[in-house]
Amino acid sequence: QVQLVESGGGLVQAGGSLRLSCAASGSIFSINAMGWYRQAPGKQRELVATITSGGITTYVDSVKGRFTISRDNAKNTVDLQMNSLKSEDTAVYYCYARDQTTRSIYKYDYWGQGTQVSVSS
Repeated sequence: QVQLVESGGGLVQAGGSLRLSCAASGSIFSINAMGWYRQAPGKQRELVATITSGGITTYVDSVKGRFTISRDNAKNTVDLQMNSLKSEDTAVYYCYARDQTTRSIYKYDYWGQGTQVSVSS
């Protein structure tokens, strides 16, 4: 199995920055994509950003221009640089990874334990 461990969460004031990091370890075949989800109080979990092994990125509209996702394929890590944070960014952020076997015969999705990001206004 694959384990995902997040770090970098915390409490910041609006307009501040945080950098989240996630490291994948374990019995990895080939991680095709990694990303970050978040879940705010009283809301469903939403996709924040993803990045493929080829470097293709996607972002939810609300974070475009403020957040940047990056990864190191060799190290199986993914980071989320969050700038100009807003109170509505407050949520538990979860790292995500999709591990695939040769020919994509098997696909495995993994989630981190979550890290709290709190933005005060």
